[in-house]
Amino acid sequence: MATTPQSRPKGRSIKNLRMVWSFALRYPGHIAVAAIALLVAAGAAISIPWGFKFVIDKGFGSGAGNAQSIAPWFETLLAIVAVMAVATATRYYFVSWLGERTVADIRLAVHRNLLRLSPGFFEENRPAEITSRITVDTTIIEQVVGTTVSVALRNVVMGLGCVATMFVLAPKLAGLMLLGIPLVLGPILTLGRRVRAISTRNQDRIADVGTVTSEVLGSMKIVQAFNQQQRESSRFSEAVERVFATAKRRIALRSILTAIMIFLMIGSIVMVIWQGAVDVAKGSMSGGTIAAFVLCGGLLAGAVGALSEVVGDLLRAAGASERLSELLDARPDIQAPADAIALPTPPLGELEFDAVTFHYPTRRETSALKDFSLRVKPRERLAVVGPSGAGKTTIFQLAERFYDPQSGRVLLDGVDLKAADPADIRQRIAMVPQDTVIFAASARDNLRYGNWDASEEQIWQAARDANAEEFLRALPEGLDTFMGEGGARLSGGQRQRIAIARALLRDAPLLLLDEATSALDAESERLVQDALDRLMEHRTTIVIAHRLATVRAANRIVVLDEGRIVEEGTHASLNARGGLYARLARLQFEDRAA
Repeated sequence: MATTPQSRPKGRSIKNLRMVWSFALRYPGHIAVAAIALLVAAGAAISIPWGFKFVIDKGFGSGAGNAQSIAPWFETLLAIVAVMAVATATRYYFVSWLGERTVADIRLAVHRNLLRLSPGFFEENRPAEITSRITVDTTIIEQVVGTTVSVALRNVVMGLGCVATMFVLAPKLAGLMLLGIPLVLGPILTLGRRVRAISTRNQDRIADVGTVTSEVLGSMKIVQAFNQQQRESSRFSEAVERVFATAKRRIALRSILTAIMIFLMIGSIVMVIWQGAVDVAKGSMSGGTIAAFVLCGGLLAGAVGALSEVVGDLLRAAGASERLSELLDARPDIQAPADAIALPTPPLGELEFDAVTFHYPTRRETSALKDFSLRVKPRERLAVVGPSGAGKTTIFQLAERFYDPQSGRVLLDGVDLKAADPADIRQRIAMVPQDTVIFAASARDNLRYGNWDASEEQIWQAARDANAEEFLRALPEGLDTFMGEGGARLSGGQRQRIAIARALLRDAPLLLLDEATSALDAESERLVQDALDRLMEHRTTIVIAHRLATVRAANRIVVLDEGRIVEEGTHASLNARGGLYARLARLQFEDRAA
């Protein structure tokens, strides 16, 4: 499982960019063109000082000829500039394309891997932070791949070319300049490490802002209903200020680093040029040579100065790359075994729990189920009741193999779920969860999520069975109507009925209903319950419900408390026993009477 943000080591190494490089290497042709264009552009830039040397020596020197003899030198200089312009534009296009494509591939790969991970991963890693990694961190990488790396390589090539040119032009002056390099590297190495650590903390603070934003926007009705706007505004403000405070430290360090770089580099150039001016005055160096040397020095100073900026960007990208690598490297706890056992056909819909003990990853001190054994026969209707936290929903979680029990076995049609492919298991199960999920898509896409290949008639039939046809036909664009974020355009009862229709389209042998009628009014509940009664005749059904209509229709009722079965029987027998079920039923009668 991926490292959590709290346990992740602070500080980054540029080696973490290997992940990004592995994605970029998928496009060698674009890398080759960009590299050639970069070399040509850098070569043209380095050639410009030579051009000025010849222009000054030939055009302005004591031996200068007429206008016709001067023209070729200026024409050559213009040609060099033209080549540099075309090569730079080519480099920009291919490098920018590579950056966008690489980031797109990383996002796709991360998303694909997230879809494979079991629910336990998302209990220990906040979805809002994961979203930040996919958006903010990939944007940082896009900037680095599409701009920063190109700038870094260009300046490295230009810097090396300028150093070589300066040694050719004036070896003594070039040697003096190189003496200043240790003075420049010291601050980079010292301050660079601190910038790297602060950049990492800054990215974590930005993720916190995303978490707060996502949480508040997703709960806006509750926030406003309890008049907590001021508190949430303060909480968001605190998160933003933490980002700003960390960013200020990063900016201050980078500013100091930049100032030191500029002073040391430009200062060393000034000192060397001073010595060059003395040599020109003595006649041991031409004006064109010192001019070319000054231009090379300026290009070298610019290259080194740009590299000081690049280092910070590369370190930020290294941090982003590591955070994304954690998501790419995460492996699901629930995987299909190499020699998965095929579930028997035709499917029976028999579910059995054999001495199961289970606790959730984030609640290891408490067992949701304790030595739990239960066998649900094919086509049986089983109702599961009990107080909140008794372990009712956990039964469904284990049946879908979202988790594996710490001890015991769960079997579907006689096959241990750990020995089967999770995809095959879930293909045989239809589920209506307590918290209805409606996607920001059309009504049609939300319905056929249970069976993507369902025909139009099958969709409408499921809608009729779930008592959803009337309001679906009344929508402005029918089944093509956009449902809004989380089904914002629907009432609670309408969302629940769409979820039921989706499960009906699944047409699976095992039906799991978790408070399936909880959001319906009395009339809708009766119509949906009638449809469910007809459908339950042909499949095994496990119902978590408190409504007596559902409980009374069950062949058997299991009463859970603190992860154990405390009672089992029919409605009448359990009511007569006067235990926990009778107490829960009495409370429900009192609520209905009230």
